Amino acid sequence: MKEKKRPNILHLFTDMQRFDTIHALGNTVIKTPNLDRLCREGVAFTNAYSPSPVCISARCSMIMGQYPLNTGCYANTTMPTDDRQTFMDILKDDGYRTHGIGKCHFTPDKFALRGFETREIQEEGGESLGNLEKHHYVKYLHEKKYDHICEANGVRGEMYYTPQPSQLPAKDHPTQWIGDRSIVFLQEEQERPWYLYTSFIHPHPPFTPPNPWHKLYRPAMMPHPDVPEDWESLLTYINRVQNRYKYGDQGINRHQMRLIKAYYYACISFVDYQIGRILDTLEKTSQMENTLILFSSDHGEHLGDRNSFGKRSMHDSSARVPMILRQPGRFDGGQVCDTPVSLVDIAPTFLSAAQNQSYKENGSVASHTLDGEDMHAVLTGKSTRKVVFSQYSLPAEWLLDPSQQQYLQQEENLLRAHFSSYMAVSKEDKYIYSAPDNREFFFDRISDPLERRNRAGVMFVQQAKQEMKQTLIRHLKAGGETAGIVENEWKQFPRVSINPDPDAGLLIQDGYTPWANMELPEEYQD
Repeated sequence: MKEKKRPNILHLFTDMQRFDTIHALGNTVIKTPNLDRLCREGVAFTNAYSPSPVCISARCSMIMGQYPLNTGCYANTTMPTDDRQTFMDILKDDGYRTHGIGKCHFTPDKFALRGFETREIQEEGGESLGNLEKHHYVKYLHEKKYDHICEANGVRGEMYYTPQPSQLPAKDHPTQWIGDRSIVFLQEEQERPWYLYTSFIHPHPPFTPPNPWHKLYRPAMMPHPDVPEDWESLLTYINRVQNRYKYGDQGINRHQMRLIKAYYYACISFVDYQIGRILDTLEKTSQMENTLILFSSDHGEHLGDRNSFGKRSMHDSSARVPMILRQPGRFDGGQVCDTPVSLVDIAPTFLSAAQNQSYKENGSVASHTLDGEDMHAVLTGKSTRKVVFSQYSLPAEWLLDPSQQQYLQQEENLLRAHFSSYMAVSKEDKYIYSAPDNREFFFDRISDPLERRNRAGVMFVQQAKQEMKQTLIRHLKAGGETAGIVENEWKQFPRVSINPDPDAGLLIQDGYTPWANMELPEEYQD
């Protein structure tokens, strides 16, 4: 009997895409015909969460298959540099051709392979001329003689949340380049089973869709953000930090908010267009039916909900992500699964699909234990897990009120715990603890899906709240994350506040192309 060929794996990934931005899953405004197709032909996991709602720690947890308490990466900081295997390492050692295109956000070395045989790099920041051979998209722009482009992904820093049409035409836009390079790979690589990571920076801000995509949605036709009457009571310390950092705490322009959403949606639709081109290529090369396709994102974006911006908090607009899988015979039939899943489940799902012997026999990998589960087991009811988790720890010195600098003198574990947010979420409930606020949040996900009312203080839900709290504490204890816990309760740290100076901590994030001349005439220099 002929051995069944192992499936290819296509990993489609975006940055900062909310869970509620797919037409087929209920967003009647956005146009996503190709993601809709994946929903029709695959399985949509509608309660998918980031293990840490910020770029680097989320991606670290994804490729390691571990929560932050095991990776040691809790924010946009350094990923492990030990001998821990990524799932790309394992697939490569198992005979897969592993290739990454686009944003990986690896640290401390952004050019590292971490299990990829090859990469084609397109990251957010600038580059030096000496690194052009490594930074493939910047090299592409250089060869195309785009000498006027200073910031290829849009003007950052002060204009992070100022929607701006791309300075590049659609054919040379970063999103299109990712699509083009993915198509080339699919056309050329058909000898071995392959794993392709196609990773788009959009819809991460700045929101810079190309012409004519920037006119796809008109602001006056866009829904307003969701801002409950008592929205301030729903904010945590990290929301206040980000609102300052992202120039969002000095008043809200409602027209501007709808323009932001219009451009954000346009960025997603342009990604969706590339996904359609990639799916067409799979069909034309007769690879579609032997390919596991997974689409997801690292975290969400508040988009003005609760008058908040950015990510990092445990609200659904930040921590909940899209998750769609398509694979004939395993993930098909246009199903919807509302059992919670996490980005930590991607590694075991891929290793199971690839029939990796070590994972098949031990449910783990040689270098470490996986925290996630095969999402096929979740779909078919073989998994008994009901709750997934998340943790984010803010770099403590970031925007802290200067009068509270003494808190920075704590030892490392206590400092991390003092500035951490934690979450446990099931299909029915969500429990959040914000240590900088000494505050609990408890949301009924069935009756209050938009998280408009914190029920943590309501006497009628105390038993359910306590059960979720203890589930979260047991999870943290099992991983040795105990500096913020005293017996079975939260350690009470002093409450912290952000710097009262309204100009303190505003985001400056310049990352220029290497040929950009940033020198002003002498008479204009200080």
